[in-house]
Amino acid sequence: MNIVVLTAGGTGTRTHQDLPKQFISVDNKPIIIYTLEAFQQHPNIDAIYVACLDGWTAILEAYAKQFNITKLKRVVIGGLTGQLSIYNGLKAIKEDNNNTDDITVLIHDGNRPMVSQDIITDSLVKQKQYGSAVAVVPTTEVVFVSKNGFESNAALNREELWRTQTPHAYNFNELWDIQNKAIADGVNNMAASCSLMQKYGFTTYFSKGSEKNIKITTIEDIEIFKALLNAKNDEWIKK
Repeated sequence: MNIVVLTAGGTGTRTHQDLPKQFISVDNKPIIIYTLEAFQQHPNIDAIYVACLDGWTAILEAYAKQFNITKLKRVVIGGLTGQLSIYNGLKAIKEDNNNTDDITVLIHDGNRPMVSQDIITDSLVKQKQYGSAVAVVPTTEVVFVSKNGFESNAALNREELWRTQTPHAYNFNELWDIQNKAIADGVNNMAASCSLMQKYGFTTYFSKGSEKNIKITTIEDIEIFKALLNAKNDEWIKK
């Protein structure tokens, strides 16, 4: 069984809008619905859980019903951090399934709506092959190291740098065990599941990412998203 946990607990402060960024509408559809539709349409995704900003769960459930997101299993309240939001989603999966041995879980940003069917497929395939899969893209720009944000005399080798995106795919039990160990250790604010797993000694295996697979955090990102939606060659997007 393949289950998705979407994180949608952000408040959207960097977009400077009254609405949380995942609920901002683009072409009369909330951003979070575009993300949900991508997983709804994938034939190998069995269920979707969302860790949602407190106070917005009923709104999300109403939107999901309106746009026929039938794979949405549960909406839970997000945590104080992204890591704790993921934990809440995993906890709901654990509550709903007596046996989680054969569950692959994909963690994905709710405000990353351009995830393609190919990216989802490759995530599932690589996880089956290697035990984990993190979507990545190569770093094409020169990356400087600077402590003051003003100057630098050191650059990293971009040939060895890979930028992570989501989805992150893991065996449910492995991720669940590490999440619980981390909380017991007082670790509750790791930026991503892949960094948490790396902290506890797991090797990260790469799956397909894309420059189009953007995370919407600013007004500029919304503008880019609108342009991508209107691009004629994006045939996977449901018009």
